[in-house]
Amino acid sequence: MTQRSLEDWLGYLEQLHPVAIDMGLERCQEVAARLGLTRPARQVVTVTGTNGKGSTCAFIARMLAGQGKTVGVYSSPHLLRYNERVRFNQVDATDEALCEAFEVVEQARGSVSLTYFEMGTLAAFWLFEREALDAVVLEVGLGGRLDAVNIVDADVAVVTNIGLDHAEWLGTTRESVAFEKAGIFRATKPAVCGDADPPESMLESAARSAVPLMVRGRDFDMRREATCWHWRGRDAQGAVRELLDLPMLTLPLDNAALALQAFALLEPSWRPEQLVEALQSTRVTGRLDRRTVYCRGVELSVMLDVGHNPHAAAYLAEQLLRESKSGRRLAVFGLLADKDLVGVIDALTTVFDAWAVAPLPTHRSRSADGLRSALMERGEAVTIYTGISEALQRQCDEAREGDEIVVFGSFYCVAEALAWLDRHASSGGHALGG
Repeated sequence: MTQRSLEDWLGYLEQLHPVAIDMGLERCQEVAARLGLTRPARQVVTVTGTNGKGSTCAFIARMLAGQGKTVGVYSSPHLLRYNERVRFNQVDATDEALCEAFEVVEQARGSVSLTYFEMGTLAAFWLFEREALDAVVLEVGLGGRLDAVNIVDADVAVVTNIGLDHAEWLGTTRESVAFEKAGIFRATKPAVCGDADPPESMLESAARSAVPLMVRGRDFDMRREATCWHWRGRDAQGAVRELLDLPMLTLPLDNAALALQAFALLEPSWRPEQLVEALQSTRVTGRLDRRTVYCRGVELSVMLDVGHNPHAAAYLAEQLLRESKSGRRLAVFGLLADKDLVGVIDALTTVFDAWAVAPLPTHRSRSADGLRSALMERGEAVTIYTGISEALQRQCDEAREGDEIVVFGSFYCVAEALAWLDRHASSGGHALGG
């Protein structure tokens, strides 16, 4: 029998189940039992939320690794390579490991139909358990209660924030969204919520299961100053922990504060110097991700951000407006059709001097005409291009020294930009990482 490549496997997984999203745990639980899966690691942290999951997972993983632990991270979606979804000690899984894991799951599932995400989740869990890791950090794909990663009991459950997104599956109110996200809670196990005003449905879920729920602003918090920030929280025994005069970070401080509280519940050791180093060294591709690119001999700053809903757009606007800028800000923007276009662009009107919009390489893309119309109604300067690569190229051609280009709106958008940056660097354009 011919061995499948990773590309072959991914193509196979895409057509394995009749629908792409099919919420529920029964299929995964049945196949996990056949595989004999127990726990993917000795410690499990599960992270859900509307925004900030990726950076929160990265912060937690980095801090745990700083304690000398072996750490796995499962996240989604990926930007350029599927391997990004499964990481061991900050290194992507190899093609060979993923293919082996898919084959094992395929043999075990028999007639049980699994979605692309379910197959990937079980494959990741099989790889993690085989490695006998100290800890894993699991990012929920959608919601929480019925997401495939929720077949595993978390030692600490983390909710970044609660906003409206994926209404078809999570409902149209913060109460319904919070109920789904609280589904990752486990009886008597601690949970952390970065939303300072969690809906009653989340509080009730915690109370029913005797979950010690730590809420930002009540049980832990951070305070930002001009050049530093401070954090204060509690460990698993209730003792106060704090870090003062912390250096500013590239990634959102809100997510760093949340990750610190989760870490404090997991680890009895508390070494401030190691924690500061871990926080400062954490990077997430495509999230407030600054690069430098040289075009026509001019050094330009390019920021990549996968924010694609109003909450993420508002945070991006806040970050950009906080920074003084001598030149112009130029947007490169694409969005999926099921996202809140009005909410996203309303958060960012007046932030950019000019917009370059383009369709995304998926049938789920919103049309460039629709993007242009909505922006022109708000008095924004906007030009349509055939694709994100062309839009980025033209913004670079138009940019002057001191200008900044911001690429945002979708994982697809940022992935296209990353591919362009790679091509530009290989052709002598000298694109540099942030």
